[in-house]
Amino acid sequence: MRWSLYPIADSYLLVGAAALVLLGLLLVGPAREKVAGPKRRVLAGLRLAVVVLVILAMLRPTLVYTRTEHEAATLVVLADRSRSMTVPDEVGGKTRWEALRRTLAGAQDALAALAEDLEVAAFTFDAEAHPADVVRGEVRLGQEPDGDETAIGAVLEDVLRGQAGKRLLGIFLLSDGAQRARPARDVLPQTAASRLKALGYPLFAVRFGKSRGLGQAQDVAVKDLVANQRVFVKNELTVTGQVRADGFTGREISVQLLVETSPGKMEPVDQKNLKVMADGELIPVQFTYVPQLPGEYKIALEAVRQPGELVMTNNRLSTFVNVLKGGLNVLYVEGFPPRFEQKFLSRALDASEDVQVETLHVDPRRPGDTRPSDLRERLTPGKYEVYVLGDLDSSAFEPGELDALADTVSKGAGLIMLGGFHSFGPGGYAETPLASVLPIRMNRFERQGLDDEVSEDLHVPGPLKMMPSRIGRLHFTLMLAGDAPGSLAVWERLPPLDGANRFRTDAMKPLALVLAEAGREQPLLVANDYGRGRAMAFAGDTTWHWWMRGHEAAHKRFWRQVVLWLARKDESMEGNVWIKLPGRRFRPGGRVEFSVGAQSPAGGPVDDADYQAEVVLPDGSERALTLVRGQEQMTGSFQAGEVSGDYTIQVTAAKDGEPLGSTRSRFLVIEQDLELDNAAADATMLESLAAMTGGRSLVPEELPDLIERLAQDAEGLEVRTETKRPLWDTWAFFLLLVGLLAAEWYLRKRWGLV
Repeated sequence: MRWSLYPIADSYLLVGAAALVLLGLLLVGPAREKVAGPKRRVLAGLRLAVVVLVILAMLRPTLVYTRTEHEAATLVVLADRSRSMTVPDEVGGKTRWEALRRTLAGAQDALAALAEDLEVAAFTFDAEAHPADVVRGEVRLGQEPDGDETAIGAVLEDVLRGQAGKRLLGIFLLSDGAQRARPARDVLPQTAASRLKALGYPLFAVRFGKSRGLGQAQDVAVKDLVANQRVFVKNELTVTGQVRADGFTGREISVQLLVETSPGKMEPVDQKNLKVMADGELIPVQFTYVPQLPGEYKIALEAVRQPGELVMTNNRLSTFVNVLKGGLNVLYVEGFPPRFEQKFLSRALDASEDVQVETLHVDPRRPGDTRPSDLRERLTPGKYEVYVLGDLDSSAFEPGELDALADTVSKGAGLIMLGGFHSFGPGGYAETPLASVLPIRMNRFERQGLDDEVSEDLHVPGPLKMMPSRIGRLHFTLMLAGDAPGSLAVWERLPPLDGANRFRTDAMKPLALVLAEAGREQPLLVANDYGRGRAMAFAGDTTWHWWMRGHEAAHKRFWRQVVLWLARKDESMEGNVWIKLPGRRFRPGGRVEFSVGAQSPAGGPVDDADYQAEVVLPDGSERALTLVRGQEQMTGSFQAGEVSGDYTIQVTAAKDGEPLGSTRSRFLVIEQDLELDNAAADATMLESLAAMTGGRSLVPEELPDLIERLAQDAEGLEVRTETKRPLWDTWAFFLLLVGLLAAEWYLRKRWGLV
């Protein structure tokens, strides 16, 4: 306790001047003849007392009480419990987690002593911070490390928020130091360290693990894969990549090139052995592959598992390649006897140097004499890109052959069935596997025997003027001139068909596109996608009239474009609906951006088209996507899922209520083990964080000594508080002053001086 004066305006000079003035006023008083000596001395005494009180008030005397208290503080311990802590690269083959446990156990006594005066708050962390109990200096870490992420920056931010309002003596970060986190937990640790520095909280980093990778553990990882996204069939595709090897110095590792042979099935097509010359070396590898069929294929580089490998998720890296058509092989299977349509259609296709047509005639009345023995083999994948079925009854095929054809179409081939008395329903195809392939629904009651009379309700008599539908005007197959108006003019000049199979408008499958018709009630050419292939149903069979009546060029162009579309050759030149992806591989949770659009057959964009987009997840579920309209295209984006696997974007377009078409494109969310794909410790990160905050980086053995020093420093953490009690600013002082003034005035009044 002590006395202190706080003069007005912190100026004793001002108080002294005021005191002189007030004392001078004491000399001014009532005339001596008006008041006797004793009375005069009483009044002078009262006035002097008032002056003294005023001067004291101006000096503001204060009684100051000082109290010293020990300051409360908190020490935070953060222990990394992510999966990278299971790496056995510590002394004696111990895991980092075992070393961390041993370190905290060795510091138990020091922590217990510190906890007597300070609070110790402990957490284990991966993507989040998890509170851990501290009992008599023992940090109870709980279960083995199983965290899939290490979010050092985000965890430090969380701890600061949780400890808000407290003084932190420091933060002990026990970790391998490698930040491995997905958005939005991927906060830069340096950002959190800057906040610690501003608050004056030091971070002490205790480092575990080696920066050389998996250390004593062995690992082979495919780190890069580069391949052209587009290649023409039967052209050489170059695939390059890099492979990193840890722990296999002086040994050979095998790397394979795998290609998708059917949905979900990857098979090796080539293999190379690589010699590892140095630990952690990035070894380049290159393969060449010649695709035989068009379509979208998944390819992968895979390092064969080596003895002792702990991590397999980084042994394979995949992407997608679009194989475009070069030359086309077409199999035309026609009934017997041959028709004019077959003759002129084959001639039209043979006029194209890149299209080879092979024709088979099968008599359903004696199939054993006319059908080739290898027909089933010809209907399997890889033999032909397009199949044309003419007027041929389904009984001409043996069991399993049409199953093989349907499977071939699903894997990327094209199929068109032409009109005839024994095509579609009349030919018995409603009860065959082709019923699911073709874009129209057929009925088993439409079946006509080989010797039955032609049912007039199943066929439409001619003449039938074939014209593109509204959607067909923009379709690749029906563009017979350089632009849409010119193409329609050509169609107007073409001769009519003699007749056609009757396709009911209510028998179209949901995703079928009516491309050509003879009036709104009679579809003639209908198309759809089936698996990775395409299929068409053409009700007519007399387009040969076009050639015979001087429209040879239009006939050739029409049938060539039909075959190109069925083989997806059109996609290399002008697709109706398209999807563009900036890449085909994305990390889990990454942002996938894409654009979609539609082209007219003339190559220009289709304005004001309406699009619907969805993404198909690896489990087969679908999720609608939102598109934003641009000038000539639509753009969309979404967050890739956390589940690895193949994703598919599907887009359907329409204009003025008429469908334009649909397309799809696949991409891959890679299987990523953030913690173990590259489990190298990052001592540099820990050192930089400690340096930024005024702390330091230390080895585990230094932890107990540092805690003891902090405990000693904490003894000097005292808070001195001062309590001020003013003696002048009280009721007693005020009442005394007022009483003296009142007494002086009362006496003067009584003695007749006022």
